[in-house]
Amino acid sequence: MRWILMGVATAEVLIPKHFLLSVAPPKTILKSTENPKSTGESATPFRCSLLWVFSPIYFPLSLHHSVAMATTLVFSNPYSPLPHRPFGNKRSTHLLRRPASTLKTLLIPSFKESFHSSLFASNSLPLFTRRFQLAVRISTGDTETKKSSDDDDESSPVLLMGEDSASFDLAQQKISSWIYFSLILGVVLFVLDFVWIDNSTGLGKAFVDAVSGLSGSHEVVMLTLILIFAIVHSGLASLRDGGEKLIGERAFRVLFAGTSLPLAVSTIVYFINHRYDGQQLWQLQSVPGLHQFVWLSSFISFFFLYPSTFNLLEVAAVEKPKMHLWETGIMRITRHPQMVGQVVWCLAHTLWIGNSVVVAASVGLIGHHLFGVWNGDRRLAIRYGEAFESVKRRTSVIPFAAILEGRQKLPKEYYKEFIRVPYLTITALTLGAYFAHPLMQAASFGLHW
Repeated sequence: MRWILMGVATAEVLIPKHFLLSVAPPKTILKSTENPKSTGESATPFRCSLLWVFSPIYFPLSLHHSVAMATTLVFSNPYSPLPHRPFGNKRSTHLLRRPASTLKTLLIPSFKESFHSSLFASNSLPLFTRRFQLAVRISTGDTETKKSSDDDDESSPVLLMGEDSASFDLAQQKISSWIYFSLILGVVLFVLDFVWIDNSTGLGKAFVDAVSGLSGSHEVVMLTLILIFAIVHSGLASLRDGGEKLIGERAFRVLFAGTSLPLAVSTIVYFINHRYDGQQLWQLQSVPGLHQFVWLSSFISFFFLYPSTFNLLEVAAVEKPKMHLWETGIMRITRHPQMVGQVVWCLAHTLWIGNSVVVAASVGLIGHHLFGVWNGDRRLAIRYGEAFESVKRRTSVIPFAAILEGRQKLPKEYYKEFIRVPYLTITALTLGAYFAHPLMQAASFGLHW
């Protein structure tokens, strides 16, 4: 059972908003799975089978930092596709502001139909009075264009300065990379279980007991655990630029995961075990339709995963980790989807459980993500400069605000930015996570934290 917790906690390192708890009342939970906490029985006999049956449910969401714990510096030269050679006059490219490093900005001539034959009949380009600006995403090959003319268009062209989120090209995948990924994942889970989760060898129970000794209030302990996690998680993220220069991208990812992941495990286990121990403030679980509303809200919140979740080889440090500047997909709706998803998830589950412990957890998690909004923008501004400022002007923190204000223009067939393998995978994993709630609860109870 402990393998289930490792998968959930690994997801929390990347997406702290997704504390997966049951939306069923306590009596329903005990009917579906006996509480080992009351019987004193261990959930260990189920560990091996659950690792392989349920690892597809949680682990692909979880690998932002954790699987890199077992990664070494042997992968020092990750695959990188060669950039395309600009078409046309190379000297004209200096007229454009250079976007983020993953884009190549080109100037391509446009001319009247009368020149078409002369273009293809000679090796030289004819004179032209109108130009197109073309932004090419080297990683996916997708393009966006906007026509500019001295006569017809007074506004300057809008270029995509960021990257295409949730892109996945099967043709570019390497079997060897995914083999490395699987090996790293297995090593990480084994080390995490031995060093932290297993009560006979790990330090997790001692850590939770030490924090619990600070106060007899479950609310205070819950907030303290979240605060410790937030300080380590956001603190190390703030030191990323300097840390990567000092020890390298992969080594810093190992350090980041090695400290954040165990703290996430402890926080999740404590929350699941004590979520009904607080003062009951309201009881709405019998209201018709509320269960469906909470389920739908939680389902939607998973689609606000930060797009880096989909770069599994990169977050596992099989490929060199990068700080990405995303601009498509969910980023058109909100520049901070992780924060939005956290708020949606917390409000839905607070409404369902309705006690002081879940209120304390929601306050801590939302506060952490609000800080992350400011800190994330600050770090991107330092890394990308004017490119980020351009993205910032076209996006918003509040969902749909930039669209309603006219700063963000959704492209035609915008829905196609979501019909991609990563989002389809998220759909399947979210459904699996919901139905696996009883298993997560049994695993948590078995630890007696």
